[in-house]
Formats: sequence, C-alpha cells, structure tokens
Amino acid sequence: MDAAVEREWIQEKLDIGKEMLYLTRDEVAKTGLVEEDILELTRSALVAHGKKEYEMPAKIGVHPYEEVFYHAMPAYVPAKNAVGLKWIECYPSNPSRYNLPQTTGLLVLNDTESGCPLALMDATWVTAMRTPAVTALAAEALHPDAESFGMFGSGLQGIEHCRFIVHTLKKLRKVYIYDIKEEAMDNLIKTVQPQVDVEIIRGKNPEAVTKSSQVLSSATVILLDTLAVVKDKWVSAGQTIIPCDLNTFWDPLISKRADKYIVDSAEEHRHFAAMGYFPDGLPEITCETGEVLAGFSKGREKAEELIVCSNIGMAVCDVVVGKEVFKRALENNMGRILPL
Repeated sequence: MDAAVEREWIQEKLDIGKEMLYLTRDEVAKTGLVEEDILELTRSALVAHGKKEYEMPAKIGVHPYEEVFYHAMPAYVPAKNAVGLKWIECYPSNPSRYNLPQTTGLLVLNDTESGCPLALMDATWVTAMRTPAVTALAAEALHPDAESFGMFGSGLQGIEHCRFIVHTLKKLRKVYIYDIKEEAMDNLIKTVQPQVDVEIIRGKNPEAVTKSSQVLSSATVILLDTLAVVKDKWVSAGQTIIPCDLNTFWDPLISKRADKYIVDSAEEHRHFAAMGYFPDGLPEITCETGEVLAGFSKGREKAEELIVCSNIGMAVCDVVVGKEVFKRALENNMGRILPL
C-alpha cells in the first residue's frame, strides 16, 4: 500500500496526532498473524537490512543488575513505511522468582509524516515470533537440506523455534531438544508435537543433541561470562549453528574456527563486544544474515563448511512485524484508542 494511501486509511480510523491505539499482549497475539505471515514479514525486514535500505543504530541499554539488561531499539524501514522503537528488558530470574516471562517490553510505532505516535503495544509476542523466524530463515538459506534440528532451551523461544523451523527446513525429520528443566522439555513436547509432522526427541544431554543435529540453535540466557555448555570437540564440519544468545552457550572456539561467522548486525555485535559480551574476542565477521537472504553474500558453498550465524535481534524486524499487527488491529477494531 502506498504510504500516502495508507496514512489516509489510518486517519479514517485514528485521529493522527490526537489519538493512538493501545494493544495488550493478548490482543497483539490475536490479530491473526500466523507463522507464514511472520516469516514473510521478517524476510522482508532482513532483505531490507541486507540491501542497506533501513536506519537502525546499535541498541543502547542500561544494566541495573549484572545479569539484567534494558535495550532501546529504534528502527526505520522505508519499504514498509515502518518507524518505531522497542523498549525491552531481560530478567533471567523472572520465571523462578515471580512467575513472569524472562523478557518483556513495549513497542511504539509512529507516523512517518508527522512523527506522532500511532500505537503502543506489548512487545513480548512480537519478540517471541520474529526471533525464531530469523533462525528459521537463516537455516533455510544456510542448510536447506537438513534432516535434523537441535534446540537448546525449551521455554517460549524453544517452543516457537520448533514451530517455525518446520516451515523452512522441508526435509526435516527429527527435532532434538534439551533444557536443564525436565518440565520445560515435557511442556514443549506436549505443546508442539501435535502441531508438527516431525518427531520431537528429548535429548539426553547437550553433547548428544549437538552430535545428533545438522542445524542447531539456542535460546537460553545472555551473560557476559561465556558458559561454554557446548564444547568445541562435539561440533563437526558441515554443521550450522544459529544461536540467539550471543556466545553465552557455546565454546568460543567454535565461532573462532568456523568457516563462516555470519551475524544479523555487524554493528550491534561490535557494540556488544565493546561492552564485554565476547570476552575471548569477537570472531571475524563474514557477512550479515540479511546480505545472504538478499543474495549479496554467499551462504553455504561446501557441504563440509562449519557455519555459525549469530542473531541477537534487530529492531527492523520488530517495527515491520509491529506495523502489520497495528494495521490488522485497526482493521478488526481491536484494542483501545487513547487520547494523546
């Protein structure tokens, strides 16, 4: 939809500059977007990033506690007429201390013509959806013939990764999962297995999952200190590793010896490295995920290549998915219109 036409359509439903739409977590989740929609929206955001057709400074943040971070994530994607900011925080102890999600946040969207706020919505669902979509798209680009996928972490992100990966790895036969919490693995299998045609298998331990999977991902915790749960000696040539948690979960030697080290945002990875998140040094970056999806950089060129593709989350994906959530909510008279 043309930007001017889109603005006129929004103005018919929302008095821009005087009103904004507020959406709760449940309302965001009920706007009708399914996995295929999220994948295509996320793909468009990554391709725009790969083509350098965006504006997105590296996320800045504050850290009230050593294991906690708050990030301000602004972005503008002209092709989608989407501009906004996600304010997100991560408290790893939330589930055990307060029975609350580890990650919560808000997303604000603005009118690109006037700058006025259009919407304020919960960002938890958007984050939970676009993150596994990036992993699934990267897996498709880097290892499309994979028959096995391993997932470390069986919380919300683990569940959604297992849902999304079946859409892009068409030859997938088995999904191996591992979590330190037995009940989390039980819940993932109970929740996802009825929805997918591939077998979900509880891994005996991290080593077994690593050695059984052609493509691997992790969504655990993000810490300054490297946990190195997965050892370098367990990883073989030809595997593809797509972490969402920087290098926290993986032996740093893995990324250092990889044939290709691909990242969603080189600027953000360097920013994190400057903050101390890569204590052993940031590996040499080959290219960015969006550049591979846009066709500007090569992904896997040889079967025996070891590829690591680190995706820590980009605001371009949030504002593109969030804009579609906003439009569908307006179309279906969802949410509450609040005065500014």
